[in-house]
Amino acid sequence: MDPAEIRQLMEDQLRLSRRLRDRIRELEDERRAPVAVVGMGLRLPGGLTSPEAYWDFLRGDTTAYSGIPEDRPGLRAAYDPDPTAPGRSYVDTAGFLADIGHFDAEFFGISRREAKLLDPQQRMLLETAWEALERAGIAVRRADRLPVGVYLGMMASEYGERLEDRTDMSRIDPYYTTGGGLCFGAGRISHTMGFSGPVASVDTACSSSLTALHLALKGLRAGECRYALVCGSNLLLSAHLMVSLCRTRALAPDGRSKSFLASADGYGRGEGVGAVALMRLADAEREGRPVLAVLRGSAMGHDGAASGLTAPNGSAQQEVIAAALADAAVDAGELGWIEAHGTGTALGDPIEVGALDAVLGDAVRARGLPLHIGSVKARIGHLEAASGIAALIKTVLMLRHGEIPAAASPDDGPLNPRIPWDSIGFTVPRANQPWPKELPSRVAGINSFGMSGTNVHVVLEAYDPGPVGGGAPAPAGEDGVRTREPHPELITLSARTPGALRELADTVADLLHKTGPDELSALCHTLRSGRAPQPCRVAVTGSTAAELADRLFRAARAADAAARVATPLRRVTLRVPDGVAAPTVAALALEFPWLFEGRAEAPDPEHRLAALVSEFGVPVRPGPDAFGDVFSYPAAEGDGGATAHRLALLTLLGRLFEAGADLRPDALCAPGTPLVGDLPTYPFQRERHWVDEPSTGAPNDGRPAGQAGGAAPSGSWTRERIHAHLLAVLKDALEATDDPDMDCSFLEAGGDSFISTLFITKVEERFEVGLTREELPLDLPLRTLIGRLADDIAAGEAAAAEQERHR
Repeated sequence: MDPAEIRQLMEDQLRLSRRLRDRIRELEDERRAPVAVVGMGLRLPGGLTSPEAYWDFLRGDTTAYSGIPEDRPGLRAAYDPDPTAPGRSYVDTAGFLADIGHFDAEFFGISRREAKLLDPQQRMLLETAWEALERAGIAVRRADRLPVGVYLGMMASEYGERLEDRTDMSRIDPYYTTGGGLCFGAGRISHTMGFSGPVASVDTACSSSLTALHLALKGLRAGECRYALVCGSNLLLSAHLMVSLCRTRALAPDGRSKSFLASADGYGRGEGVGAVALMRLADAEREGRPVLAVLRGSAMGHDGAASGLTAPNGSAQQEVIAAALADAAVDAGELGWIEAHGTGTALGDPIEVGALDAVLGDAVRARGLPLHIGSVKARIGHLEAASGIAALIKTVLMLRHGEIPAAASPDDGPLNPRIPWDSIGFTVPRANQPWPKELPSRVAGINSFGMSGTNVHVVLEAYDPGPVGGGAPAPAGEDGVRTREPHPELITLSARTPGALRELADTVADLLHKTGPDELSALCHTLRSGRAPQPCRVAVTGSTAAELADRLFRAARAADAAARVATPLRRVTLRVPDGVAAPTVAALALEFPWLFEGRAEAPDPEHRLAALVSEFGVPVRPGPDAFGDVFSYPAAEGDGGATAHRLALLTLLGRLFEAGADLRPDALCAPGTPLVGDLPTYPFQRERHWVDEPSTGAPNDGRPAGQAGGAAPSGSWTRERIHAHLLAVLKDALEATDDPDMDCSFLEAGGDSFISTLFITKVEERFEVGLTREELPLDLPLRTLIGRLADDIAAGEAAAAEQERHR
């Protein structure tokens, strides 16, 4: 081999080595890719139902503890202040949710029958998951099958116990299984919203939520899903666990967690539900999502052979804290806050602080700046399986606002004397204070230790978007402040009912009155693109926030008065007045240049305009022949400049939206236009769905749950009477108060395979049904399904009557 060949071989090997090294670096970066928190939803004690309300509460000085609610008679009956009383609970205080019985079943397409039997945790998980996604600007259309993974931490489902009267099990029906099984909590979210990503319900006791977060982080990094919902849930509905915990003396007699205080004497229980939407940071930035904080890393481990299954293991806690820092590539000296597990037990708190000091202490002392620690359990109680999600949302809010709320009150007394506060570099803040400016960035850790022995630690960092680029600068005014020239905007809002639409419109109108001109475009973009369309709709255009607010207020009431409900709009014929198409296309090319890049030109301006409108999700063609619904293109007003043509396009899109088009309006804004996270979420309309706790051994009237009362009507069965009877049986199966909409399908009315079986079974108790299940698909409109079934039964009744006459 001559020297040239050797040289070529060496160069080839060097290039290959560089490619392999670059690929290894890429794989390592993917394995540790940062993940963005992009949306949050919550239901926490104290009536907290939004991140904004939670932050106001954290900055205040109250707690969310309360007495046992009236609708928990089992818990109230089990209370006895004597801690030695057998089979009783000495606790009558906890962090209770304000309302767990009400739910918008219609919005989620769930029948009244099923909604009543659903564990309220599942109901609130649906609502908070929806809110988290709306706050992230992620529109959920079932047909899209978004690649969303759902990871839920939940350890108990006690609602079903009220159906477990062994003297009478007639109250148990198919929803006893799907309404209460832990696996169905996560599965119901994915089913209801039509997701395609992985689904997991995990129970590691008090660390369940952060275990779910750890799994979601791994799933996103591995590319198993593009979006992830991390949820946590806990309700206190049964006296059984409360009594058991009192027998072990795990609970504080006053029902309150006193984290790191000398008065710590056990933990106080609490309940809550929360959901957090996550994405890989690179994807979130690419899509313009609101990044609230960044997950840098996590780790999970187990206590192993500790002194007892439920006893904390300091060495194991050290391992998981160190592993999380390594996964996050964060130095211990960067941390400014630790959201501790901090249950307020004499045994647990000193072990946790000792583990933190073993891993972080040297770095903290070396920097000369104390590390702040605390636990939200002191304010809202220990939410057990949901405690991690409450801690996560709190920490995200702290990082975002750059503030550390007080972790203890000055009136709470001294700190736990079993912790050597004088020799360690940790402090429990007793007043709100800014994040230490001496630290180069805002970084925090979260501890979560489960009674099961499963330990999790997570590291987060405040989001730094860096220099904002792209787009031409807005013109400067006389005072030097850059302002945006007013130009037409389009707002679209929708809801399931006219009342909900009016409520949403009022909330958005109030927000618009507080919105500056530079924020208006992103706000309108988010409301158009980040919300799934519902049947009741309004669309308004305007050039200022005040103008949009006024028109929105009036349009919602006009839609309410007209009870206008959109029907699906799938195809459109666009009538374009003579001479309008060419100048419109030319003007829109200047206004929306990104819509014309790389587009093959249509043969004439009318077809080019129709192709442009089709970009927003509805097939459109011009011409005199009807192609679905017919719309006329609005004429540009005024001087016919670019602004007038923009307004004409927005007006047309608004009309299409109100008529039922499932628009994809993202293209109205240039690529990279940010989405706004703190906008009003859907106003769920609440109706009570609740099963009261029965008296022990009290039988019901002997009739199975859901069975229609009264005898079947007698006499001649005409088709009309059969049809009316079928509707009555269907309403009873759905437990509906009103007649169902006959134009919607069985599934859209809240039915499913269980209710279908119940419905057909009840019908077959009186009639012979000749149709098969395949001939009665559940996606048929009710008008067709009931009519087909009535025709079949009427024919059978007529044949039977004819046979009777010939006997």
